[in-house]
Parts: sequence; C-alpha cells; structure tokens
Amino acid sequence: MAAEAEGLEPQAAATEDAAGDATEAADAELRLLVGNRLSLDLYPGGCHRLLHLCAQRPPQLGEVEFLQLSGHEDPQLLEATLTQVPRNLQRLRSLVLRGGQHWDVLGACLRGSLTTLPAGLSGLARLAHLDLSFNSLETLPACIPQMRGLSTLLLSYNHLSELPEALGALPSLTFLSVTHNRLQTLPIALGALSTLQRLDLSGNLLDTLPPEIGGLSSLTELNLASNRLQGLPTSLVGLRSLRLLVLHSNLLTSVPTGLVHLPLLTRLDLRDNQLRDVPPELLDAPFVRLQGNPLGEALPAPQSPPEAPVILEMPRLFLNSDVDSFPVTPQGCSVTLACGVRLQFPAGATASPVNIQYRLWLPEPRLVPLGPHDSLLSGVLELQPHGVAFRQKVSLWLLFVPPRIRRCREVVVRTLSGDSWGDLDTHVEEEAPKRLWAHCQVPHFSWFLVVSRPVSNTCLVPPEGTLLCCSGYPGVKVTFPPGATEEPRSVCMQVVRMASRELRALLGEPEAAASPLLCLSQSGGPPSFLQPVTVQLPLPPGVTGLSLDRSCLHLLYRTPLEAAWDDITAQVALELTHLYARFQVTHFSWYWLWYTTKTCVQDLARKAWERLRLHRVNLIALQRRRDPEQVLLQCLPRDKVDATLRRLLDRYRGPEPSDTVEMFEGEKFFAAFEKGIDVDAERPDCVEGRVCFVFYSHLKNVKEVYVTTTLDRQVQAVRGQVSFYRGAVPEEVPEEAKAARQKKGMDTVWMATLPIKLPVWPGVVAAVYEGGRGGTEAWGWSGAEGRAHCTPSFSQRLRGSEGLGQGRGPGLSLAPLNLGDAETGFLTQSNLLTVAGRLGPDWPAVALHLGLPYRELQRIRHEFRDDLDGQIRHMLFSWAERQAGQPGAVGLLLRALEQSDRLDVAEEVRAILELGRQKYKDSIQRTSLAPRGLDPADPAAPQSVESAQA
Repeated sequence: MAAEAEGLEPQAAATEDAAGDATEAADAELRLLVGNRLSLDLYPGGCHRLLHLCAQRPPQLGEVEFLQLSGHEDPQLLEATLTQVPRNLQRLRSLVLRGGQHWDVLGACLRGSLTTLPAGLSGLARLAHLDLSFNSLETLPACIPQMRGLSTLLLSYNHLSELPEALGALPSLTFLSVTHNRLQTLPIALGALSTLQRLDLSGNLLDTLPPEIGGLSSLTELNLASNRLQGLPTSLVGLRSLRLLVLHSNLLTSVPTGLVHLPLLTRLDLRDNQLRDVPPELLDAPFVRLQGNPLGEALPAPQSPPEAPVILEMPRLFLNSDVDSFPVTPQGCSVTLACGVRLQFPAGATASPVNIQYRLWLPEPRLVPLGPHDSLLSGVLELQPHGVAFRQKVSLWLLFVPPRIRRCREVVVRTLSGDSWGDLDTHVEEEAPKRLWAHCQVPHFSWFLVVSRPVSNTCLVPPEGTLLCCSGYPGVKVTFPPGATEEPRSVCMQVVRMASRELRALLGEPEAAASPLLCLSQSGGPPSFLQPVTVQLPLPPGVTGLSLDRSCLHLLYRTPLEAAWDDITAQVALELTHLYARFQVTHFSWYWLWYTTKTCVQDLARKAWERLRLHRVNLIALQRRRDPEQVLLQCLPRDKVDATLRRLLDRYRGPEPSDTVEMFEGEKFFAAFEKGIDVDAERPDCVEGRVCFVFYSHLKNVKEVYVTTTLDRQVQAVRGQVSFYRGAVPEEVPEEAKAARQKKGMDTVWMATLPIKLPVWPGVVAAVYEGGRGGTEAWGWSGAEGRAHCTPSFSQRLRGSEGLGQGRGPGLSLAPLNLGDAETGFLTQSNLLTVAGRLGPDWPAVALHLGLPYRELQRIRHEFRDDLDGQIRHMLFSWAERQAGQPGAVGLLLRALEQSDRLDVAEEVRAILELGRQKYKDSIQRTSLAPRGLDPADPAAPQSVESAQA
C-alpha cells in the first residue's frame, strides 16, 4: 500500500502542475482582452489563443471591435479560427489578416498563407475595415462583396489577376487598395462605387481602363502608377472631385487635355512615361510633373512586337546635384544620389510614403569617430529623418577610397545609433580596380561613413567561458574560463602589427623586436573580468623560448585613464613555450610584448605607439600659371608627391614641396598667408585669413584659394609666403614664427613655410567714357586681360562712380541681382563678378554647359573680339539676367562649372553659398525674426542678401 501511495504522488503532482499551467494560460489570454482590441498577430499560436477564448466565451470577448491575426498561420487552422469569428465577435468593426511579418534569408518579405475566407464572415454586419495585404489570394473571396458595411478594403501584395463584377455592390466603400497584384483588367461595375474616395491600383499589369471609371463621382485620389497604360479614357475629365492623380511609370503617349481643368486637382504626376508632345495647358500648369518623358524627341525605330511581355522592374531614381530629397513609397525603389551613393528600398520597406533627405558633409572630428588605428575612406553621409525604422532593411552602397594597406585590415560602414557609434556588417564590392563600394544593410537612418580598421574578431562570452582567436594572426588567442562573467557580454579583439625595422630605428638597437599589439574591448559592462583570462601572444620575431633572455622580455599594458604605458612584467606570471608567451589579465586594454635590452621602456612604448599612428606627409603650395592669384594648398602622403606634381605642373607652378612632417589621422592644421598676402574672399573654412584643414590620410587634403595684397603691384612683384601650423586656428600667429621653427618635432606648432609670389599687375584704371559700339555706354578696365566693354543691358547692371581707385573695382556700385533662394543660398552681382574674373579662356565651355546657343557665343566673340574680360562678363551677366527669379539657376551654374572642369571655381561658389546662408541665418536670429536653430522659411529682400554676401 505504501508503494501504491508513493506511485500516486507523482501523478497527483503532475495533475496539479497541468492545472496550474492551464490557469496561467487562461489568465494570460484574458489579459489580451483589455479594451476592445485583440491583437494576436504578434504572438505565436494566435489562432490557438483565439479558439481557446471562443471555447471559454468570456464576457469581454463580445466587446471586441478590432481583431488582428497573422497570415502566416497554418491555412486549415486559420480557416477554422475565422469560422468561429462571426458567432463570437459580433461587434467586430476591423479585421486585419496581414502577412509580410516574416522574412527569408535574403531579407525579402514573405507572403502569408491565406488563400480564401469562410463564407460565414459575410455575417459580420458591423465590419467596416478589412485588411488582407501580403497574402496569397488569387481570387477575391466570395464573402467580401456581401459585406455591405465595408468602407475600407486593403488587398495589396497578393496574386489577384482580376476583380469580380460583384465588387460594385459595396455601397459604403470609400478606400480600395489593390497595389502590387497581377490585375490586367478592371470590372465595369467598378464605376458604380459612388462613395469611393481613394483608389490605389499601382504596381499591376493594367494596359487599359474602362470608360465607366469616370462614374466615380466622389473620388479624390487615384493612383495608377507602375502599370502598362498606353492611353486614358476621356471619361477621367468627369472626376470633378479629384485632387490627386498619379500616373507615373506607365507607357502613356497622350493624355486628355481636360485633366488640367479639373477644379480641385492639386497634383498630376506624369513622370517616366512616353509623352513626346503634350498640350500647352499641361506644360504651364504648376501642379503637373513631367520629368522623365521624351518631350520633343522624335519617335525611335520600331522595337520588339507589341505582344512581347514587359518585364516590371523596381522604379529607379537618379538625382542631380540640386535635389536633396526623394520620396519612398511602399512599392520600393532604387535611388542613385548625385554624390555617388546608392540606396535600394525593397517593396514593403515602408508602410506609407516617406520623404528622405540627404546631405554629404565634409569630414571633421565631431562627425568622424575614429579609433587609434582607424583610417577614414569616405565623406560623411547624413540621411534623414533620423531614427526612422524600416519594416525591411534598406541596402546602402557607399563609394570609398581604396585603402593603401589591406593586410589584416577590413573596411566597415560606421553609423551613429542612439548615442553611440557602431560598425555594420559590410561587404566590399569591386566595380573596377579603383572603384569600390561598401555595401551594408541599414535598419534606420543616421550618419554613415566608411572606415578602414584592424580586423576585429568578436564573440559573446557566456558564464561558461569560451575561446576567442584572431583571424589575422592565428597565434593570438584569449581563453575565457568559466565564471569570468556573470552575464553574457560581447568582447572584441583587434591586433595591430608594427614593423621591426621601425622599432629598431626608434630604440637604436638592432636586436629589438615586438609582438603584435593586442587590444581587448567590450561594448558596456564592468571594466574587468571576474576571473583572470589567459592571453596567448607570439614571441617577438627572431626570439624563441629556448634562446631568449627573460630579463629582456617586457609585457606592456596601456592604462585607459592615464593613456600611458606601464611595464607589468613583474606583476604577471609569464609562461613561455618555444613560440608563444601566455599570461593572465583581468582588464580590457592594450597589451604588447617587447624584447629589448632597454630597462625603462614605458616612454619608448608611448613613442612607438604614436609612430604606428603617424603618417609621413609633404605640404605643397602651387600657383596657377594663367592666374597666379589662385593658390593650391595640399597635404600629400610622401609616396604620392611625385605623381601628383607630374599631373599638376602643366597647369601650376611653385616651390619644391616642404620637408617631410608627421601627422595623425584626423589632426587639425591650418595655412596662414604672411608678408602682405591675404585670402581674397570670405570662406566658411577661413578665419582671419587662415585656411582650416583636417588631415585624413586617404582623402584629398586640398583646397584652392584666391589671394590678394594691399601692397602696390604696379611697380614690383609681391613676395609673400604661406606657413602651415598644427592645431585649431589660434587668435594670433607670429608672422615669422621664428621661435616655433627652432624646434622641430611633434610638439612644434610650425610645420613648413613656402614662398608665394604675385607678379606685377597694374590694377584697375578708372575710366568712364561714353560712346562705343552702336552708341552704347561702356566701362573700361585696363588690366592683364585687356578692356571690358558692356552692352546696354549689362551697362544698366554696372553703374560707376567717380574716381575709381586701384584694385578690383572698389568704386563699383552694383544694382541688385540675386540668383537662388534662402534654402540654396544666393549669388549676388559682386559674387558673379568674382566668378567672371576666374573663368579666363574656359568661358566658352561654361557658356555651352549653361545652355547658351553657339550662335550667341560667336556673336559675343565678334562684338568683344579684342576684350576677353568683356566676353566673359557679357556672357555671364546676360545669362544671369535671364535666370533671375528662376529656381535652380545656382545649381545650373555649379553643374556647368563642374562639367567644364573648373572644380576650383565651383568649390568657391559653394563656399560663397554656405557663407551667405550662415550670415543670413545669423542676421535673422540677431533681429529675433526666427527662433534659434531653425532656418528661416522665407527669403530675405534682395538688398539684405546683397549686404550679407558682398
């Protein structure tokens, strides 16, 4: 009996446990019934939960009005569950059965398994919202046309090839979305939906529309983008309530003229069609978009027969330099930015249209977080809105400069997530030997840049312990014993190698050697391990465990707080084998094994660590041969100086490069013009005549500036100089900096001084005379380029004053002429004069890229045949007068300069625009007309802008 009692005890205990689990499950399901919503799409086994609730029939179940289930459930189980809905949820108003919540290994969105609906769902008398998106429907379930109270029907991303005529029997339908299906035709009864307000049929295979579509009298939005439409029925002009009509990415060759006369229409999108000739009313309407059409082009040669199938592709956008934003719809798209960046948004990445803004920033320390041995390979890309999350990861391709050293290094994309920077999984794609892309998947938008770093090996250390090995140096290992950590934590290992010859040169010892430098780091958590971890490092090259002198072996440790190196050889037990040294540590930091006869190596280790991070560079200062006032300043790696000079010396001339100096990645320095030479124009990167730089070893540390002088150049040339100094721009820099030059090394401020010579130039002779060709008024400049004459329109722009002095027209009084707006920046007349003075013989190429006809160029050349300055100024100002008040004029000028290979002038124009924007914003803030931190919304009056940028 006792044995039987003992046998019954486990069974009773099991029964009690099962009853307890059932009670807990019932309580958990009842907790889901709080309020009138029941969201089961986010829980595993949602159908089982609903069936269990229906079996219990709690009173709260009858109050549910909103139900969400996953379309990824088993089809038979899902059908059985939906059969119970009409009897148990009679108050139901919204039913969501979406798929698209799972992804395959490539990140593509998976469709749900739903193929039909039970007929009993037609009994849901109060149902107004039905969402069946991202499923596998091939035909519309027969119960849907019987849902008389339905107002919203969402059928996007299914396999529907047609819609039934019975759909027209839904008297309350206001929103119908059937995007990204396989529809080839539309039912005639669609026109009977008199209450329909929004109709989205984008991403289908429609080639025609039924005329009855004109009967949708309440329709306000109609989206037919990305179909095969070749024509439109004239009945569309009867949609008097229409506000938005989207027809982009079709095959339209004509559109009804009456569309432009719809009284409420605010947007007509006809982009990327085959329109070659459109009515003038459409061309003049401000709400019509026609980009991507072959307007005015002749018909191409016959292509493949019309019955050949058209392969649908993802929409592609190619943005030019004057566009800084683009839209992304749930359809997805592929975008190529003007700066060379590519993005691909998969279908379904966004649930609703999102406007993306981008900006490419020049790299500076606050935007470029670099580790001690990292190198920057690209500019900084900003994508907004920050933190916006996507339903699917977005692909991003960034162009980067090929790194010079690739052994044991890797290329990664670095991004800001929250308050910390992190590296994304990155794949390098090679389009050409010197054209490389860094490809990564981004879950949200922020700042992005490409970095070269030492190979990083990461592992998650559990409480049970693990082994971490270096992929670049197989002999480097870290063993984490059990109990080293209480919670799993991610540990990263990087290894950096130092050439033995550099260490021997630093120590002055031919037998000195060092092992690879090991760094152990983590992202958060305690600064040390609970148990010592064992580190294995290879012995320094040329040293074995059988022949070494242990007194010459030093284990160095870098303290994080003091940023100094300590010799901890006496504090640890070194276990030596023939090839390796093993020791135990408890802290995250840098570890280095040295073999040297030196006794005090801490300071030497600091210098050696700096030597690992230093780059040897030369500084150059060259003047343009045809315009000596244009000075090119550049900081070049020592091995690239000769090749760069060979490429530049046909256009520039100047002194020999400076002596070799050493600089850190991301180090600030500046160039100061001295001995009577000053920077000619204000620039955002120029403070008190000193030009700011930030050194990045793989990027072009080059700037072109225009210089001037207050000294008299009519008698003799001006011999000045430019000096380079370390650090941020100080308040004062001694002109000669003799004291700084007496000491050379990393601690000195001065780096180099190079001569600058401005040749004799007579300046501007003031002369106002009347007469000229055709009795027109003209100005005369006497200078290196000769005399400039002006046509009547140009002379109205340039008004002179008595007694012009020397220099570049200080007596000019300029009438207001502004190109641009407050967002893109303004170019004033004085700015245009500066641009005109830079162009020289390149002006015809710039003119052609600005769109001036060749006949006008010939006329200008003939009218000012002895006057190069007159040709340039007449061309530029006559074009500017025609562009005044037109959007995009500044961007057109920038593109023309770049296409004409005058990147120097284009860069100066960008600097003028940025400076003008900043000055204008500061003036608005000073007068309290705009809150701080916000750009002004309205452009200023022309006089205000002129004063801000003159």
